[in-house]
Amino acid sequence: MQFKTQTEAGENTGLLIIPVLSSNSEEIIKSKLGGFSVNSALFSGKKDSSYHLEIDGRLILLIGLGEKPDISSIEKSFRRVLSKNKDLVEKSVAIDFSDDFSAELVESALVGLQLGAYSIGFFKQKKADQKDLEDLEVNVISTTPDLPKMLVRASKIAAAKIEGFKLVDLPPNVITPEYLADWATKQGAAHGFDVTVFDQEKAKAEGLDAFLAVARGSAKAPKFIIMEYRSPDAKSHLGLVGKGVTFDTGGLNIKTQGMVYMKSDMGGAAAVLAATQLIASLKLPINLTAIVPAVENSVDKDAYLPSEVIGSHAGLSIEVIDTDAEGRLILADGLSYLVKNYQVDQLIDLATLTGSSVGTFGYECGALFSNSDAISDALRAAGMQSGEKVWPLPMWESYRSEMDSEIADIKNYHGKPIAGAITAAKFLEAFIHEHPSWAHLDIAGVAFGDSEFCKMKSGTAFGVQLLLKFIENQL
Repeated sequence: MQFKTQTEAGENTGLLIIPVLSSNSEEIIKSKLGGFSVNSALFSGKKDSSYHLEIDGRLILLIGLGEKPDISSIEKSFRRVLSKNKDLVEKSVAIDFSDDFSAELVESALVGLQLGAYSIGFFKQKKADQKDLEDLEVNVISTTPDLPKMLVRASKIAAAKIEGFKLVDLPPNVITPEYLADWATKQGAAHGFDVTVFDQEKAKAEGLDAFLAVARGSAKAPKFIIMEYRSPDAKSHLGLVGKGVTFDTGGLNIKTQGMVYMKSDMGGAAAVLAATQLIASLKLPINLTAIVPAVENSVDKDAYLPSEVIGSHAGLSIEVIDTDAEGRLILADGLSYLVKNYQVDQLIDLATLTGSSVGTFGYECGALFSNSDAISDALRAAGMQSGEKVWPLPMWESYRSEMDSEIADIKNYHGKPIAGAITAAKFLEAFIHEHPSWAHLDIAGVAFGDSEFCKMKSGTAFGVQLLLKFIENQL
């Protein structure tokens, strides 16, 4: 899309979009439509409402946002514009914001508009009349200071989120560990961060034994991806790790249901990859080291076995109780490698890790675990501000004994239908080398799911906006 600033709505003949707050809907409508009014029974600015009309041959779309809209609801409302109203759009649209809209809300609207052009139909044959919105001209009318700068920023945020969508939505025969490594390399060249990829031989030399054990059953070679973004103005160093299981059969403890959705088991990796792209493209004044251990958990004669004892980068031996508890194994090596090789001030991992977190929070928020009240509070606040909510669960030491093994230093699963998300977090904690500021985000219920924008479950890019807000709140 091509964003432009515009002084008033009359300069363009394309679709005119007017966002309306219910608190002063009549005033906004009369002001923007030159005294023209709409009966409140038809449209009053109520949240999630819209109204179409035509004045002097020009199509107008009124979008109701409610009384006090937040970032998430505005983004969703504007995503609907192109997702559900493509027939109203030709070569250009104009958006006329009233002075009630803060810079943050305008930015969210522009991000949402761009997300509305995203479609999951990657492999469908294109129809002759199918609209290409890539060159759509979007004229923005707003009194927001530094509007041109904001337009650029909104485009970068939307681009990163769309990449987050794609990485989860593309099928597992496309999204392989090698694809993720190539993606990172290309984005690094485009946005200015360094990328190192360990192949199987190098990973073995580095002692990434838990990571390699998960990969043994797949014909697709694992890739251990390290991304390094550095800013000359940085005052802190953030470490990220994202679970990159490109497809999860469950291994020899094969899944008995829902396997069709397991292309989403790299939702944590998608968040970390897209967030790295965004942080670098915005040139945020921090240092970032992000690791994505990328594997496929499959089944063949070489697949790792339940009851095996495997090694790990941290030097701890691990008894494998369940091969479907594989995400924590690759995260363990990712966390350990990051802490041992980089001096990060804060450490965060994101993973679609447990069904237990979904059982606790449903599809409303991610589960947050941390050994630091400061980072936990900061992430929770950023989640509420961004609409990508996370909420804390306890990390009491009494849960640690659930992961005790008779034969090894630790086991990867406690085998009980209770406290699954918590015990998984306690497992990961054993591999952070007592880093004092660590948080684990279990995003199994929010990285992939049903939405009004797709008939099938699809990626949400959960974590991208959260991490951006988390970082910027500390600058």
